[in-house]
Amino acid sequence: MSTIAPPVGLTIAEAAEQTGLTAHTLRYYERDGLMLREVPRSSSGHRVYGEADLRWVTMLTRLRATGMPIREVKQYAALCQAGTGNEAQRLDLLKAHRARVLTQLAEVTEHLGAIDNKIGIYRSKVEVDAE
Repeated sequence: MSTIAPPVGLTIAEAAEQTGLTAHTLRYYERDGLMLREVPRSSSGHRVYGEADLRWVTMLTRLRATGMPIREVKQYAALCQAGTGNEAQRLDLLKAHRARVLTQLAEVTEHLGAIDNKIGIYRSKVEVDAE
């Protein structure tokens, strides 16, 4: 007689701690269909997150942190869930997002340069006044 081994992984609380998200956010990702697969459950009904789930959540977090709209995150997730054959669409989606991120990065870098310039001006003024 063979027995089925229970799923091995992290509870939702442990997964939340490891990813830096809340359990509520993880549940939202599941409820909204953003996970690559349905997160398995233990015999007691508790979610069991595996390494692949955590890697996927990390990717979702990075997409959101870099400003990808949730609509596009959902589109990307749906493409990944569909499996092979749509890699060109995934590539296009990520390349378009990358281009937006690079534009934002250039703008932030320019703004940072202006801030550094002002810091230099005030630093010179404070150092002259201190002498």
